[in-house]
Amino acid sequence: MGIVLLFAFLMAATYYLLIDRCLMLWKQIPVAEVAEAFSPATRISIVIPARNEAENIAACLNAIAAQNYPANLLEVLVIDDHSTDNTAAIAVQANLPQLRVISLADFLSPEEKKQASKKKASSIGVEQASGQLIVCTDADCEMPANWLRYIAACAENQATCFIAAPVLFHQEQNLIERFQSLDFMGMMLVTGAGIQSRRFFLANGANMAYPREVFIHLGAYSDNIQHASGDDVFMIQKVAAVEPGKIRFLKSPHAVVLTKAKPDLHSFVQQRLRWGTKNKGRQVGYSSWILGFVFLYCWLILGSVLALPWLGKAGLYFSAILLVAKWLADYRLLKEAARFFGRQDLMRFFWIGALFHLMYIAIIGLLSLVIKEYEWKGRRVV
Repeated sequence: MGIVLLFAFLMAATYYLLIDRCLMLWKQIPVAEVAEAFSPATRISIVIPARNEAENIAACLNAIAAQNYPANLLEVLVIDDHSTDNTAAIAVQANLPQLRVISLADFLSPEEKKQASKKKASSIGVEQASGQLIVCTDADCEMPANWLRYIAACAENQATCFIAAPVLFHQEQNLIERFQSLDFMGMMLVTGAGIQSRRFFLANGANMAYPREVFIHLGAYSDNIQHASGDDVFMIQKVAAVEPGKIRFLKSPHAVVLTKAKPDLHSFVQQRLRWGTKNKGRQVGYSSWILGFVFLYCWLILGSVLALPWLGKAGLYFSAILLVAKWLADYRLLKEAARFFGRQDLMRFFWIGALFHLMYIAIIGLLSLVIKEYEWKGRRVV
């Protein structure tokens, strides 16, 4: 039993120190501020891939129309990815003179149409853009009025090749949506901490920016177009391979993009499986080892709990040590995230969310390794 408990303590200490390190790095990131007198000089092209977003695209474009940013420095491109609803028609009617609605189908060969994906749409958008700085978001997102000012200030005041910014969920209606909101806030801290460390690079495609010339120079998705997901991670990791010191995390509540969580368990699982596919194309590195450790840690807890009838007291102690360390570390991380983003209300759901998080990481992580296809917006993806 002594060896078993020693192993449990070592794993627990590693997990706790890993989260503690994330918190320390997060706090090192300066909170972005933009003076009222700031006058942006950067021409921005917002690229929005859209597939079957008729319910959301108007709110997204209205939020962009309300941006506190010079109209002559702004271009908006909606790339319609074979929508089967009236997404494109609604977009065209938006009160946004700088808007161009592009049909992805017009730029693809018959063979390419079979492999259409968000990366294809993003690539066409960048090719058609005229702005110096590409700002990426999704058609189901809304943004605060100074969102573009904060991104432009970051690009102009710092030497940047990539800007990652926060994405949060809002308007939660049920428990599973509140869990996603709490979990995603924690991921924003991990994202910022990884970039600050210059060793662990993540981003979210709903809120990121990069110079157009960087995308073109790196051939962004040329070698990973076969993966339906990962437009964010593949791009930031390509930049990190050549300019890790020029990647910034835009730490500010004013730069947060808001979207809605998945409303039920089925759609949540499908989304996370889609996100998991990007891991198959990611190069093995520091981030892969971290993700692998967290996956193993959760399975050690889950496995030891399931095996309690056979492991007896040793299994009980083993699982208790790992659980307590995980809960204490996660609570610290999420409490800081809730404080910074002003969502302390979500901490009421921490304990039930902590149980769900354990099963989610273990089970979805395993499924993402074995499931070869899934459904996304009416499209079967292999």
